[in-house]
Amino acid sequence: MRTPARLIGIASAALAVATISSLAQAAPAGAGGSSHVDAAIAAAKSHAGATKAGQGQAFQATDMIVDKNGTTHVRLHRTYHGLPVVGGDLVVHLAKGNTWKGASLTLDKGLALATTPSVGSKAAQSKATNAEAASLVVDATSTPRLAWKVLSSGTQHDGTPSRLATYVDARTGQVIRTEQEIQTVDGNGQSLYGGTVPLQLTLSGSTYQLKDPTRGNTYTTDMGNATDSLLCQLFGAGCKTGTLFTSPDNSFGNGSTSSRESAAVDAQYGTNMTWDFYKTTFGRNGIFGNGTGSFNRVHYGKNYVNAFWDGTKMTYGDGDGVSYGPLTSLDVAGHEMSHGVTENTAGLTYSGESGGLNESTSDIFGTLVEFFANNASDPGDYLIGERFDLKNHLGLRRMDNPASDGKSASCWSSGVGNLDVHYSSGVGNHFFYLLAEGSGPKTFGGVAHNSTTCNGSSVTGIGRAAAGAIWYRALTVYMTSSTNYSGARTATLNAARDLYGTGSVNYNAVAAAWSAVSVS
Repeated sequence: MRTPARLIGIASAALAVATISSLAQAAPAGAGGSSHVDAAIAAAKSHAGATKAGQGQAFQATDMIVDKNGTTHVRLHRTYHGLPVVGGDLVVHLAKGNTWKGASLTLDKGLALATTPSVGSKAAQSKATNAEAASLVVDATSTPRLAWKVLSSGTQHDGTPSRLATYVDARTGQVIRTEQEIQTVDGNGQSLYGGTVPLQLTLSGSTYQLKDPTRGNTYTTDMGNATDSLLCQLFGAGCKTGTLFTSPDNSFGNGSTSSRESAAVDAQYGTNMTWDFYKTTFGRNGIFGNGTGSFNRVHYGKNYVNAFWDGTKMTYGDGDGVSYGPLTSLDVAGHEMSHGVTENTAGLTYSGESGGLNESTSDIFGTLVEFFANNASDPGDYLIGERFDLKNHLGLRRMDNPASDGKSASCWSSGVGNLDVHYSSGVGNHFFYLLAEGSGPKTFGGVAHNSTTCNGSSVTGIGRAAAGAIWYRALTVYMTSSTNYSGARTATLNAARDLYGTGSVNYNAVAAAWSAVSVS
C-alpha cells in the first residue's frame, strides 16, 4: 500500500473468452504503439463533449491496452495551461482502425479557470504541518479549482512514513482535502508462513544473493530495524535500501524469527507468487507491466505493525511479537504489490470512495495470489493477514463479512467515503466475495465463511477466475483516478460485457452482487 495509500492497514489506521489474457495484452505507449497514442490524443480533442477537452488542455499517454480484436484503450493524463489536472485522467477507447468508441472519465465539466493564484505558496504551506514544498495544480476531483498541492513529511501514528498531500484552494486559502501518498539460481528457503519454498537466486562469485534474475531482478534486503529519513518520505530521495541478503549456500532461513532470513524468504516468495499470478492470469509482466522488478525491505523499524508500498518497493515491519508477527505473509505481499499495479493503471486516489476501491483492489488480488500459490501451509481464504495474527488467526479484515471487525462497511451508504480507506474497502471486498463465491455458508482453507447480503437477496458466485478477470479489466481499462463505487459498478459491468457479453450469466451476476451491497 503506498505508505498509507499502500498500507496493509491495521488502520486506526482489453467476444466471450475465459480469461483477460486471451482478450487483451498491455502495449507500450510508444514505438509501435505511437500511432494509437496519437490517434487517441486526437480523438480526445475532437470529441470534446465526451472528454471535456478544451482550450489550454494537453494530454500525455501513460498506458495502452490492445485487445486482440484491434480495440485499443489508451490512458491519458491531462494538463491545463501546463498544470497537472488531478482527477482529469481518462481512458480513450478506439475500435480497430482508430475509430471512436468512447471514453472513461470522472471529470464532468470543462475547465475554464484562471491559473494565477491569489494565495501564495508560503501561505498555502502554512496550512500543513511539516510542509516541505508546494506546486500549483488544478484539483478536479470535485468542482475544478486552482489549488496548491502542499507536500508534508513525517511519521504516522504506527511508525509508517508519511507523505501527505494537502490541497489548498489557491483563491481562498481554504484546505480542500488531504491525501496520503504512501500506500509491500535454484535454491530454497525456510519461511515463517509458507514452509519450505523454492527460490531463484543469483550466484555472485561463491555467494548466493536473495535476488531473482527470472523476475526482473527482484530482491530482498534487511533494514536492520532502521526507518526512513524525512527526505525519503517526502521526495523518495536518499532512501535507505538496506543490506541485500546473501548466503554461502543456496538455502535461506530456518522457519522461525530466530533467523532474520526467514522473514526475507516470505517476502521474496510472496513477490515471486504475485509476479507469477499477474503474468499467468493476465499476461502482465511485473508490477509496472514492463518486466522491471521492484524490491523488498524487511525488518523495518521496531515493533512496527504494518507494511507499505511507496512506488518502488515493498517494506515490512516485524510486528510487535505479541499480537502480530512479521507482516510478510503471502496475501500481504500480494496486497502491497497490487497497490503498485493500481498506481500504474487506474491510479485510484487514496481518499474517499476511490481510496476504498484502491484498498479493496489490493485485498482482492492479495487474496487471489494466496489461492494461486496453492500452498498447503497457507491455504487460500478470504481473511487478510491471518498468518501473522498471533492471537486469533483471523487477520485484519475479512471479505465475506467486513463489518465483523466493528469498523468496516459491508454495505454502501452515503457516508462510506468518510471512513478510513481500510474500512470503506469493505464494500468492494464484500462485492467481490459475493461475485466469486456467492452468499451463504462455505469453508475455505479450513475457515468457516458466511456472507449475507444487504438487500436480503441470495447471490450465486461465478468463481474466482471470472470475478478476478472482470475486476482486472475494469481496473486497467475503465476505472480512473476518481472512480467511486457507483463508477466501479459501471466499470465492472463494462468489463463483464467485454469478456462475457451483455445479459450473460456473469454480467447479470455483477449487477446482482453490486445490488447486494447497496451499490446502484
